[in-house]
Amino acid sequence: MDVSQALEVFIYGVLALFAVGTILSGFFQVRTAEAVVIQRMGKFLRVANAGINFKLPWLDQIAARIDLRVQQLALDVETKTKDNVFVKIPVSVQFHVIPEKVYEAFYKLANPRQQISSYVFNVILGHVPKMILDDAFLQQSDIAIAIKEGLDDVMKTYGYAIDQALVTDIEPDAKVKAAMNEINAAQREQVAANARGEAEKILKVKQAEAEAQSKALQGQGIANQRKAIIEGLKESVEAFSAAVEGTTPKDVMMLVLVTQYLDTLKEIGAQDKSNTLFISHSPAAIGDLFRQMQDAVMIGQKGASVSQ
Repeated sequence: MDVSQALEVFIYGVLALFAVGTILSGFFQVRTAEAVVIQRMGKFLRVANAGINFKLPWLDQIAARIDLRVQQLALDVETKTKDNVFVKIPVSVQFHVIPEKVYEAFYKLANPRQQISSYVFNVILGHVPKMILDDAFLQQSDIAIAIKEGLDDVMKTYGYAIDQALVTDIEPDAKVKAAMNEINAAQREQVAANARGEAEKILKVKQAEAEAQSKALQGQGIANQRKAIIEGLKESVEAFSAAVEGTTPKDVMMLVLVTQYLDTLKEIGAQDKSNTLFISHSPAAIGDLFRQMQDAVMIGQKGASVSQ
């Protein structure tokens, strides 16, 4: 083989390698949950889906790779409520590209995140300034629903679907939050104080009822004791009168009184720690004591007859 033939074989080999390389360069891979936009000479041609795809070398180009997975946009919107409280509202919007509308998502909307942000601000600024702070806390879900419904209608035109719009919190100014906590703490303390007062009231009522019942039982006991003493004295007087002829009940009572008087002196003297007592200890003194008791009984009987 001469030089010219060798050169010709080399050129054909290079051309073959170039052709094979060119053909192989037309193959490309699309991952799952991804779509590829193909353009031919700058004009949209088609959308390639997951798997191995082929495009014409030199003529077709990959314009973009579109992620079909759910994405999240986090925003902090600051606004003012109806009662002039400045609040910051964190909002999370979850969205994804509709597989059938990859063309609209790529060609109709240059910056989807900016578009979504603008609409979220618009919805919140249209709702929250009409509410007082307490209503804003209560209607977080209503605000989120309004954001999602509005974004669904707008973004579907551009090939995007809104999965969720979440209002994660409402954060008032730190001073306002501290004041709210103080008000809440004061209200809870008031409830606790009322509960403690009711408990103390019930306790005192129960104590008073117990004391009244105790005194009633004590008085009943004393009355029964006195009744028993009277019955015993009556039986003693009757027995003594029957045993000793000529004695009167007055004599018997005098004897009983003398006996009780002597027993009392005996008990006082038997105590180790008794103080010194000066008392009259003559028969005349006992007689005076008996007359005083008799007068008291007669006065009580007269009072009872008058009241009747």
